[in-house]
This record gives sequence, C-alpha cells and structure tokens, in this order.
Amino acid sequence: MRRYHSRDGAQPHCSVRGPGGRPFPASLDRQPAASPRPHDRQRLPPGHDPDDRPSRRAVGADPAAPRPALHRRDEAHSPVDRAPPARRLADVAAIPRPASQRPRGAVARLRRAVATSAGGVVVRADADRSSLVVGMRRRGRDGVTWTLPKGTPDAGETLEETALREVGEETGLEVRILEPVGSIQYDFVQDRRRIHKTVHYYLMEPVGGDLARHDAEFEQVRWVSFDDAPGLLSFPTERELVAAVAQLLKASG
Repeated sequence: MRRYHSRDGAQPHCSVRGPGGRPFPASLDRQPAASPRPHDRQRLPPGHDPDDRPSRRAVGADPAAPRPALHRRDEAHSPVDRAPPARRLADVAAIPRPASQRPRGAVARLRRAVATSAGGVVVRADADRSSLVVGMRRRGRDGVTWTLPKGTPDAGETLEETALREVGEETGLEVRILEPVGSIQYDFVQDRRRIHKTVHYYLMEPVGGDLARHDAEFEQVRWVSFDDAPGLLSFPTERELVAAVAQLLKASG
C-alpha cells in the first residue's frame, strides 16, 4: 500500500464536511478538540528591492570632499568599488547562495501539493449500543495515535474501491459500504512540501473476517463504543466525523 507516513500527523488546518461537501448541521454536538501541533508558516526573506536599499551616500561621509583624480578615472571601470559600504553590503546580500550558505534562519519556501485518501467508519449494533472499529499505530513524531482506517488509492481505483480495500487490509474485516458520510481535510508537511489532504469516509458494516487478521499498518485494532470513541480518537476531525455518524444512526433508528 502507498501511504503518506505523515498523514496522521498533527492537523493544524482542518475541516469536516458532510456528503457533497456541505458542512454538517450546526446542531450536532461537537466533541472537545485536542490541542493541534503548531506549524509555522515558513517563507524566504523578501527579495532585495532597489528602492529599499540604503542611500548611496555613506553615513558620515563628507559630500563636499573631492575625490582624487585616480578614483574618478576608475569609477567608469569599477562601479561596485565606488559604491559606499552600505550599498556594497546590500549588493553582496542580494547574491544567491546555495542552501549551505544561506543566512541563519532562512528556509526554503515549501512547495504545495494535494492528496486524497478514502476510509470507513465500520459499525456494528451490539445489544444495547453501537460500536465502531479504530486502530492504534505508533510513530516517532506523533507517538501513539488512535485513528479510523483509511488509505491512498491505487492506480485506477475509485474512492469506494480504495475504502473497501484499505479497511479490509487494516482491520482484517470484510465490509460493505452503506453510504458516504462526508470527508475531512487537513494540511501537513512532508519532504519539503505542504500537502493539503482530503479523506473521504463511508459508513460500513462487517460481513465477515476477523480483527486478528489486520495487517501491520495498525499495531492494535478494536471495537469501541460511540460513547467512548471521543476519548480515544487522537484527532479532532475524526472525533467530529464520528459524532456526526452517531447522530445519523440515531436519526435512522
């Protein structure tokens, strides 16, 4: 499976959308959001505009003092040498430097990209309450995270096909799609790119399989009640989506 290893990293810019891209109704109860990991917006220093350069007259210079004839003759051949010190510094600062010679604190501008994934909210009806499947992974930057199963499309796959395949591989269950339940969006940085990602989710039910057959993407996979899910899921976008699905299930009886 092809995945972004940072896809479940901190999500500083994120939103949750219902089917068709419409926001979920404002009446839905929102769960407490976890503190997002800050991402500084890094940019290169502004370019050196000629209008922003220092005055051509050096600080402390005597404008009335004549220059020796030798200097006047050389001015036609050495325009940089005749510039005052402040101007020379500005000219030198404008010379492009390789990355290893950039001034301290300067960083490269991040390229922008978009990505798409698909996943599922797998639900079963227990005796007195409904449950859904979540998985736990352990990664260096984020530590332990609990998330919904999802993944990146293979070449030629539809979003529905991707969701069925990824959920089956990551949970060990055989599932079928009931209906789309919306999408979430967030940004993350990977390989010097700022990636805007959209994840499309589908309501699913199990028709076979076993959680013990899940692949290595998750370290653990388990059923959790909708009441307990907000306290377990790591990301606020997924908590909001699960809360919306819970309301949908209640409304449908």
